[in-house]
Amino acid sequence: MQPEQREFRHQPLVSIDRRTLLQGGIAAAAVALFESPLPASSPEKTARKNRIHQSVSRWCYKDIPLDRLCTAAAEMGLKGIDLLQLEEFEIPARYGLVCTMGYAGGGEINRALNRLENHAAIEAAFRKNIPIAAKAGVPNVITFSGLRAGPGDGMSDEEGARNCVIGLKRIKQIAEDNGVTVCMELLNSKRDHPGYMCDHTAWGVRVMEDVGSPRVKLLYDIYHMQIMEGDLIATIRQNGKWLGHYHTGGVPGRHELDETQEVQWQAVMRAIADTGFTGYVAHEFMPTRDPLTSLRQAVDLCDI
Repeated sequence: MQPEQREFRHQPLVSIDRRTLLQGGIAAAAVALFESPLPASSPEKTARKNRIHQSVSRWCYKDIPLDRLCTAAAEMGLKGIDLLQLEEFEIPARYGLVCTMGYAGGGEINRALNRLENHAAIEAAFRKNIPIAAKAGVPNVITFSGLRAGPGDGMSDEEGARNCVIGLKRIKQIAEDNGVTVCMELLNSKRDHPGYMCDHTAWGVRVMEDVGSPRVKLLYDIYHMQIMEGDLIATIRQNGKWLGHYHTGGVPGRHELDETQEVQWQAVMRAIADTGFTGYVAHEFMPTRDPLTSLRQAVDLCDI
């Protein structure tokens, strides 16, 4: 999850100027390009072991047009694009990919399920948008706990947990009926999201157990949980039942997964695979070098 709210718009399908193409003497190609829908791309894919189904978070590559990112992801052997808006849900399918997690109105980091007054709006949004996600083949949608402290007040973890359970029970049948998993994200409150309530795995698992639905789980963000509690492999092994989606990000800095980082990524990926997890691990780091080169290196590293 980005320290600031993730916002991006769907990029144009092409970035080539029509006049440039025509002046270059390739009018026929230009007509075909601009007047026909883009065909499903079938780039030659890098073969992957597929013990880990990898994806990439859109917001980290917001300067790359979505279609270009999809093309590159398909070539790398990724399975999908993560964290797309409703109007973007179906775009990855053109490239043999899926939107592995989408935004469907699950609240915001600072205003979500631990406040009873937010439940009606979240339920209404999910009732409208989860069927749209299901139709587009989106397996997961994201939600949040909210903050411990609101304007002028505070909230205990106990009260917040009870409220999250109430809110998630309101929407779990919608998720179950549509075969879409609602994932509440674990974030760090130490550095990036002060006051965020779902900041420890044990708290999140307690909420999941009380909700008791196979379609309500946690988004286990490895970057955030390494900062908050470490003990990644044991935690994943112990709580795999309730972990529905994963994000990566180098610690410290939330940059490339490389030799400057403290997480042993291959060991963590093996632990995830050994739980029998069949969902998606989405790369959510901010590249400091050539973005697609950094992404490919991360995909290679996590292909265990």
